[in-house]
Order: sequence, then C-alpha cells, then structure tokens
Amino acid sequence: MTDLTDEAIRGCALPGADLAAAAEATRRVVGADPAAALSGEDADALVRLAAHYGAHPFTPLEDVRALLDVDRERFAGLLDTFGRVPQLRDAVLAGPGGKYWSNTVLSMERKGVIDNVLHREVVYPHIVALYPGPTCMFRCHFCVRVTGARYAASELDNGNAMFSALIDEMPTENPYVMYISGGLEPLTNPGLGTLVSRAANRGFKLTLYSNSFALTEQTLKRQPGLWDLDAIRTSVYGLTDDEYEATTGKRGFERVKANLLRFQKERAARKSPIRLGMSYIVLPGRARRLLDLLDYIVELDAAAPDRPIEFLNLREDYSGRPDGKLDPGEREELRETLELFHEQAALKAPYLQVDYGYALQGLRGGVDTELIRIRPDQMRPEAHIQAGVQIDLLGDVYLYRESGFPGLKGAKRYIAGKVSPEKRLIDVVREHVDTRAGVSAVDGDEYFLDGFDQVLTARMNQVEADVAAGWEKWRGLMR
Repeated sequence: MTDLTDEAIRGCALPGADLAAAAEATRRVVGADPAAALSGEDADALVRLAAHYGAHPFTPLEDVRALLDVDRERFAGLLDTFGRVPQLRDAVLAGPGGKYWSNTVLSMERKGVIDNVLHREVVYPHIVALYPGPTCMFRCHFCVRVTGARYAASELDNGNAMFSALIDEMPTENPYVMYISGGLEPLTNPGLGTLVSRAANRGFKLTLYSNSFALTEQTLKRQPGLWDLDAIRTSVYGLTDDEYEATTGKRGFERVKANLLRFQKERAARKSPIRLGMSYIVLPGRARRLLDLLDYIVELDAAAPDRPIEFLNLREDYSGRPDGKLDPGEREELRETLELFHEQAALKAPYLQVDYGYALQGLRGGVDTELIRIRPDQMRPEAHIQAGVQIDLLGDVYLYRESGFPGLKGAKRYIAGKVSPEKRLIDVVREHVDTRAGVSAVDGDEYFLDGFDQVLTARMNQVEADVAAGWEKWRGLMR
C-alpha cells in the first residue's frame, strides 16, 4: 500500500476529510488479502465507523449500528474487519476526540483497569491519590472547597502515621501508583518530605501537585525529603498578582515565581533528577494570556538553561459551572492563540512537552470538541474504586477526586471506607465490592467528578451497554 492510501484512511475522522477517498483506500487495503474482499458499501461503513468514534468516543456500539443502518450479522463483520485495519484505529486516535482514547481510555484498557471495574475485582486501585494537606492558603473561585474548611492540626500525627502504613502496604509493581495532591495544599503538611522519602525508598515515583506558594527555601531545608519526588507540577493561577488575587483571593504570583526561580537554580546545582512542570487552566478573559505564559516559562528556563521546565498541561475549566465557560467569541480567540502558542513554543521552549488535554487538542484542529459532562443520572452507584481513589488526612477513602474536601456538602456519601495503620486499603476495596455499596446521585453530585472520573464513568457506561446488547467481544470498539 502507498503512503497516500494510508494517509487517506488515517485522516478520515478529521474535519473536512474526503470520506469517499478514505473508503476506497480502505477497500484496497482490505482487498490486498484475496480472501477478505470488501464491498464499497462496507468500506464506506468502516470509514463512517472510524469517523464517528474519532469524534464521539463513548457511543455504545448498538447506537452506531443503528446509525449505520446495518443488521447485527453485518455489523459484527464490520467490527472484525475494523480490528484488522490498523489505519482505521489510527484514524480514531487522530480524530477530534482522540485525546480521550490516547490519554486515558486505552491506557486503562491495556492495564486491565476497565475489566477490573467491569468484573468487580478485588484489587488495589490503579491510582491512589494522597491528600495530606491540612489547609490551603488560596481560595480559588472554581474550587469546590468550603471556605475556611481545614483539618485540625491535631490530626497531623495520626494522619501521617496512616499515610506511612499505606505507603508500606502498597504493592510496588507500578512505581507511579501514587501521587500527592488535594483536597488542600499538600505543602502545608510539615511531614510531607518524610512521607516522600519513605515512598521513594520503596521505589515509588511520586508527583506532587501543588500551588508552590509554600515551595520556599525554608520549606526545602525543613523537608529535604521533598527532593526525593519524581516531579512537581505547579498550578499557575495567573501571570500577575492581580490575576492571582482575582482567582485565588491572594496575591501569590510574585512569591510563586520567586520560589520557582530559586528551585530551578537549586535543582540544577544539585543535579537533581526531579522534573518540574506546570498546569494552567484557561479561564474566561485569559485566552490570549497563553503567549505570556510561554514567556514566563522561558524566564524560568533562563534561571537554569540546562534544566528547562519539562512539561505543561493546558486545560479548560472542567467544573461545568457557567462562570467557567468561554463564550463563542473567546473560543475562536483561544483557537487562534493555541496555534500561535504551539508555533512559538517549538521555537522558544523546544524541550517543553505540552499536553492540550481532551478538548483543547480538538480545538487546535478546528473542532470545538465538547468536554464529557456526566449528569447525576449517569453516575454509577459503585463508581470505579478499582481505577482510583483519594485518601485524606483522616484516612477516608473517597471515590471521586473532587469529593475529598473537608466539610463539603454531600461528599461523605462518597467515602468507601477508612484506612488506618490497622486497616489496609485492600480491605476497604473488598468491603466496598462485597457489599455492593452504592450511592444514589442527586443534583450537584456531578461536581465531585474531575476529568478523569468523567471519562472513566463514560467509558464504563459505554462498555456495560455494549455487553448488555450482546457486543462483549468488541465492547468499547478499541482496547
């Protein structure tokens, strides 16, 4: 087959693709095997199948069969053929919704996580988020945290003992099974460095998600174990003190910048392997600020030319709240800015790995990809404990990433159990699975799900619908 033939198929899910040319190319690829000749109608159906899943990853197979208007026998044949044409799989991954597949779905499939949830296996969660922070110095307007809510200082010793026991309990096959986030700001826990060293000594590679306001010279001296982290990902809430104050209630930009500049220099001097990156949520009114964000990264790079910032995660506000949604005019401005940012980043920061996330990747390609928005009636009563949990300072095991905040109304309903030095995480999983403990979602519960939870919920709903409709052999289309 020629490169042009492959290219025609691989581009069939992109906006403006020539579907007729892609269908003819698919017919030729399949027809290379004399025993597998493909009709023009079936080639067209295969291309439409790939194009649909490239844009709408979570559609149940039965719905797509109805869309293609084919009977079950023919549809089964199409699914078998799809599995033998890797270019069609590539087309799905290249589509506007491709990041859902590549960032989350296929990784979870390859590691058996989806099957573990589907079959209700008693296994350690694939991802365990540690939420050790007792408080936070910011009050971000898009954060679900209850203003003023915090954990008592008296909980720190017991909480850190619990985290120590958890670290000692966790199997070591996956060094990336745990990360540190919140909840509340992790660096407000004075024992965090000791916990990091304990995990590193067992071979775990922890990433710290932080606002870096407390990543000071004093903190690093008091907690040298922080240098045993695998990575620090700093959330950037603006590019001036005024923007920080508007977003977080605190004028934090200059302090965070000074902390990161100092950290860059010390990281280079120590020849520390710890990676440093950023995350940035594009909030209303700030689409054009991406270019200034790049200049900020370049300035940090200059402090340690041999150790530039390694990664950047760009995201939209995933809260689903109206005040986080960009209007149509600003979305077009964002699309144009994303292209400028991509071009300039390649020149100014060539080592920077940029992840545009589920929606922004599609927007870069000219498609306004809608973020998955799970409604309460789509939430799964048992959630997906085998995929991931969040554990706070009290040892409470939360089923969703945005529920692990103290005092949050309704959040306690999503606690699967409590771990302690005497009770293991695997025991909490077993009790949750064996008792079929479920929660009936109500309006507002959807805000407990972050992007990962949204995608896992959509995937599990899709997979269960496929199995129920008799498509278990091909469930989810791609694995």
